[in-house]
Amino acid sequence: MTDDNLRAAARVSKAWPYEEARKLLKRWPDGKPGGEPMVFETGYGPSGLPHIGTFNEVARTTFVRQAYVELTGGAPTRLIAFSDDMDGMRKVPDNVPQQDMLAEHLGKPLTQVPDPFGTHDSFAHHNNAMLRRFLDRFGFDYEFFSSTDCYASGRFDEVVRQVLRNWDGVMGVMLPTLREERRQTYSPVLPVSPTSGRVLQGPVEVADANAGTIRFTDEDGTVVEQSALGGKAKLQWKVDWAARWVALGVDYEMSGKDHIDGVIQSGKIARILGGRPPEGFNYELFLDENGEKISKSKGNGLTLDQWLAYGSEPSLAFFIYREPKKAKNLHLGVIPRAVDEYWQFRDRYADQPIDQKLGNPVHHIHGGKVPAEKLPLTYGLLLNLVSLPGCADRETVWKFVHRYAPGTSPESDPELDELIGLAVNYARDFVAPTLKRRAPTAEEADALRDLDAELAALDPATPGDEIQNRVFEIGKTHYGKERLRDWFGVLYETLLGSSQGPRMGSFIALYGIDNSRKLIAEALAAA
Repeated sequence: MTDDNLRAAARVSKAWPYEEARKLLKRWPDGKPGGEPMVFETGYGPSGLPHIGTFNEVARTTFVRQAYVELTGGAPTRLIAFSDDMDGMRKVPDNVPQQDMLAEHLGKPLTQVPDPFGTHDSFAHHNNAMLRRFLDRFGFDYEFFSSTDCYASGRFDEVVRQVLRNWDGVMGVMLPTLREERRQTYSPVLPVSPTSGRVLQGPVEVADANAGTIRFTDEDGTVVEQSALGGKAKLQWKVDWAARWVALGVDYEMSGKDHIDGVIQSGKIARILGGRPPEGFNYELFLDENGEKISKSKGNGLTLDQWLAYGSEPSLAFFIYREPKKAKNLHLGVIPRAVDEYWQFRDRYADQPIDQKLGNPVHHIHGGKVPAEKLPLTYGLLLNLVSLPGCADRETVWKFVHRYAPGTSPESDPELDELIGLAVNYARDFVAPTLKRRAPTAEEADALRDLDAELAALDPATPGDEIQNRVFEIGKTHYGKERLRDWFGVLYETLLGSSQGPRMGSFIALYGIDNSRKLIAEALAAA
């Protein structure tokens, strides 16, 4: 597709990244002044380790960024990954060592809390390094910003002064949102104690806005007057969010539905500070398999490493891309479907007209450079194969795949090889332990004998489509057209030990006619 065709189609595409990117065209109809890049931002709280939500936000922001580039024919952009590492540590995470040591540093900026792993200058430096490795692992194009560096270097000094100059206006936004008891102690500015180094939560007075000085009571009861500049104070989070937008010129930032109020209040504060809040939208949150909100403290979520142990990276990006404003269940059971649906959309891409290409999730997942390779079989089919006794290793599976799809190999088909390994992992941990083949009834046994006789007459190289036709015919003979679903249920339950299963013609072709007849013989022996 030509660039002109792409831009024309993108301007009318209903795919959500283009709808979001068009907000930026309206924001700056003539482009940003001086040809400055459009600034996208994502935030990270380094009190914990990067997780699937981190991937979610950076990936979705990247989809919008790429859509904007396509809409504009290559206008410059930046993606800032901002770490809130000057936040005071509120509680000790459950999943890190040296809990007692960390407890001694509660309240201190995360960059002043010792690293419990002993590998970096601070706990924040450790987690920031993990964030950067995490983002680099997935090939994200970003610039890393540290809150501590922005405050300490003076980069945020002017916006802190603006908060002090507009104290009453900022308080006017925040106080109505707080409970009465919180109003008594709330301050937009949080000083760092000169004695303990902790980030203090308490009343603050503006001593000299232009000089950037404040007055507060320290932990020991001493009244202190000191500068709020150069990292000696930080801003409360909603004020901090607004100040960051203003200081860094952020044009786009998305956030979870739980931050809707924060977006509204921070937007008002950004205007008070003389800036303009960014464009963006609030995405829905993930739910667990019981439909409950995922909570890190409950541990009812799915980690990134868990997904990648059983599903490919593009399948995760596919799951995240779809319906961002709809709450979705995120658990291990969604992985096989996400993998197969990703490949279905990818297989269609090359033959689609341009408008459908731009609405295809894989266009956004791969930044418009969708790989041409196709899979000869589905993840679901692989799961059924590797769940059978004697098939639970990659080498054995490849023997079946070689016969089913001649010419394939781990070397020439690395994505297929990866998928086989993932299917082996998933079947071993979640499928095989649940399988239990039941004995067929007398009526079912008659149908299975007829299927066995039909298979016995076929050439071992018979393709899956032809085998499927034979399976259908046996089913229609014994169950009629109206009960074909029952027939396939019999096959799944008596041969595979599951309530659902693959397209049987494809499965028999993959597993082999002789091996499939052995499954039938075992079922008949149990009748």
